[in-house]
Amino acid sequence: MRFVKEYFAGRSISEKTLERNRVMQKIIGGEIVIAFTYWEREELVTCKYRWYLTKRFSQERKTRTARRILYGVNDIEQASEIIIVEGEPDKLAMEEAGFLNCVSVPDGAPDIVSSKPVPPESKDKSFNKYLWNCNDYLKKASRIIIATDGDVAGHCLAEELARRLGKERCWRVKWPKKSDDDKHFKDANEVLMSMGPHVLKEAVLNAEPYPIP
Repeated sequence: MRFVKEYFAGRSISEKTLERNRVMQKIIGGEIVIAFTYWEREELVTCKYRWYLTKRFSQERKTRTARRILYGVNDIEQASEIIIVEGEPDKLAMEEAGFLNCVSVPDGAPDIVSSKPVPPESKDKSFNKYLWNCNDYLKKASRIIIATDGDVAGHCLAEELARRLGKERCWRVKWPKKSDDDKHFKDANEVLMSMGPHVLKEAVLNAEPYPIP
């Protein structure tokens, strides 16, 4: 785990957080990979690998119950308020800011927002399939804070999530501006690394109600 610990230390994420989330190190094809383990209660559902140097991703397909779920779903089982981020490191970053009630989507974000109505569960085969698999957890939440990336794809993901979860119970995080220019930070981990856990916590606490036309 030495390489993985050093990598995340550079991203301001502690060993304690790695251990609680059961982040592991594995060797595949002679390369070091980071293993993000996806658990539902005490069952290992799947595992997502990130190559340490090349930044490639792959998904484990050999687990007995391999299916798409939210990363960290156990942490929202009893939560009435939840946070959704765009990547596993952002979920870990939220923990450093004191938020355990956080999950990450398992994949990336779309480039556009669909102009079609949200399909029913049986036909929703797109990137949001994992929402239906975790619906028993999500439907309990009265307030959902969407903290996806600040780029175009992140905004598209936020919109697709809000369409399915119900905009009336969604809130949106706006990442703070960088000190040296007019640009905003991209995501939770970048805020943590550059500004520290207190600024990240403040950004979440200052989330605004999701716009409803």
